[in-house]
Amino acid sequence: MSRTRHVCLMANYNQWMNAKVYAAAGSLPDEALTRDRKAFFGSILGTLNHLVAADIIWLKRFATHPANHPTLAALEQLPVPRRLDELLFTNFRELAAQRLWLDQLIIDWSASLSEPDLDHLLHYANTRGIPADRHFYSLLMHFFNHQTHHRGQVTTLLTQAGVDTGDTDLLFLVPNEPGAT
Repeated sequence: MSRTRHVCLMANYNQWMNAKVYAAAGSLPDEALTRDRKAFFGSILGTLNHLVAADIIWLKRFATHPANHPTLAALEQLPVPRRLDELLFTNFRELAAQRLWLDQLIIDWSASLSEPDLDHLLHYANTRGIPADRHFYSLLMHFFNHQTHHRGQVTTLLTQAGVDTGDTDLLFLVPNEPGAT
């Protein structure tokens, strides 16, 4: 599988899993979503907000890639979150709408990437202003891994709240390659 196909697979997995997590979370009352469960970002809503905030931060960084992918221009309307624990949305339905929009943006943008795009060194500053130059493909893998990490936390919180998200493995989306040797 090429690296660009792998990025697209990860974007599709991200959307699939977010849909499952948000459907499960949407079955809970607001009080259960906002209850401090002693997780790193406190609540289910807090953790889901963290993922949206981090995604916006990373996507805005990715928008500085010299390939200038027009899909990411839509991010210009969004302010850069000031903190990783910033509660961007206190209303679950508004957060879910933002997540849906971001996931489609990620899929559309991922489909526009070329193999040479992935070899670029991206210059950016972290949320504390510390500059970095890192391999773009590695940053993309971090981007998707970060989402998986925190969604795992959310699925644990949902399970503790009595809600099952069902299967979560990437394997369900990895295509079977019959006849491959």
